[in-house]
Amino acid sequence: MSESPLWTVSVSPHVKSRESVEKIMWTVVACLLPPLILSVFIFGLQTLIITLISVISCVATEAISQKLLHRPITIRDGSAVITGLLMAYIIPPGVPYWIPILGAIMAIYVAKHLLGGIGFNIFNPALIGRAFLLATFPVAMTSAWLTPIRDAAVFKYMGTGIDAVSTATPLYVLKHYGMAAVLEKFGSLSTIYSDFFIGWRPGCIGETSALLLLIGGIYLLYKKYITWHIPISVIVSVGFFTWVFGGEKLFTGNPLLAVLSGGVILGAFFMATDYVTSPTQKTGKLIFGAGVGALTVLIRLKGGYPEGVCYAILLMNPLTPAFETWFKPKRFAPPKGAEK
Repeated sequence: MSESPLWTVSVSPHVKSRESVEKIMWTVVACLLPPLILSVFIFGLQTLIITLISVISCVATEAISQKLLHRPITIRDGSAVITGLLMAYIIPPGVPYWIPILGAIMAIYVAKHLLGGIGFNIFNPALIGRAFLLATFPVAMTSAWLTPIRDAAVFKYMGTGIDAVSTATPLYVLKHYGMAAVLEKFGSLSTIYSDFFIGWRPGCIGETSALLLLIGGIYLLYKKYITWHIPISVIVSVGFFTWVFGGEKLFTGNPLLAVLSGGVILGAFFMATDYVTSPTQKTGKLIFGAGVGALTVLIRLKGGYPEGVCYAILLMNPLTPAFETWFKPKRFAPPKGAEK
């Protein structure tokens, strides 16, 4: 009777899980759907149309790109759907319908597949799509903000053939006219906090509801698809630097308004945590998130645009390989003195 071998050699991976790329991707998609549903109620049916065009364009571009580059077609894994959703979520609800089509080509073909496909892209594809659209079509991307349809100022137009009324975002008003103008336009601070937390404010299609985005983000934390390090460091950093530098004097800024306005919550939970373009080690994640938050505030306060989340994440993405090198985990080794 032969003895069984002490060691079994097999091909990696040695640690296995029931999770898969497809399962994670479609779970993220499910977490992103509630903000879209609310957006339809806030801004109208055109937000759903824009989102569908964005998703379909990204999936079609993915299939065509993989076909042209002689790669396996993997549109079922959900990654292109997530890119389409996220890109739609960070563009205004009143843009022309051809805008997301061009963004999809840039995001999927140029920013993803020309760099090697999933797992090899340096930058977040959805953010590259938005940055391209903002640089190429600045008027369409900065003048298509809509007032929530529940407001009395909009309801008076119902039945006259006018579908929506253009407006300015809270960050635009704050940057160009100050806090007094924000209070005059959006109400008292308590009203602003409650409305902005729920999602009743002008903004991009999927970024307005901090509540629904937090619910989705917390579920991803519960499933351990992401960790708390990047989202919390982004949010804390944005709040801290806004408090210090965002007011008329030092330490007079409004951190809560800064976090609830713009795309901080969406970026912190669903974009900065992208597996490919963010660090994997805890220290690297904390520094990465803090950098995103600091750059966001810098761009908001000193840049030409009132929002900075998109460019902040893109600027931090190329630093990910450096963080991975600087904060390598320690190799497995016996405890000191064990060899004696």
